[in-house]
Amino acid sequence: MVKAAFPGSFDPPTLGHLNLIKRASRLFDSLDVVIADNTQKNHLLNADERVEIMEQMIRTAGIEHVNIVKWNSLVVDYAQANDIKVMVRGLRPLADFGYEFELSMINKHLNSNIETVFLPTDPQYFVLRASVVRELIMLNGDVSNMVTPEVEALLKKKLL
Repeated sequence: MVKAAFPGSFDPPTLGHLNLIKRASRLFDSLDVVIADNTQKNHLLNADERVEIMEQMIRTAGIEHVNIVKWNSLVVDYAQANDIKVMVRGLRPLADFGYEFELSMINKHLNSNIETVFLPTDPQYFVLRASVVRELIMLNGDVSNMVTPEVEALLKKKLL
């Protein structure tokens, strides 16, 4: 049984995240979406809100074998505690690769049993970033092809 983790801040969860989760869930026996609960970072949505909305997105999409968890320490520690050997990371433009590659090397240094699998984004999500979604919401832009209606409503409540 191959278990994988897809870690991130998911602030907010986007349709690009959902696409990667759906694709990764078909590659592994189980997938844990590990939502960072880092109180040192200034998140728009708190960790519980991000967990709740992500669980709703997964349920609505009918994706199976996915667990949503929050974690406030090193993701490699989560992986070790849960017998996870694979980290899934999404890649958008080439610039993402440098950052993600460095992160995978740090994780490998911290736990040599961890392998990283990079999934390129589907073309319709190539320029999708959580920061862009937040900015568009503040400017009353259309984000309907970037997030679920529930995420959009929550962001409008927080930002407007």
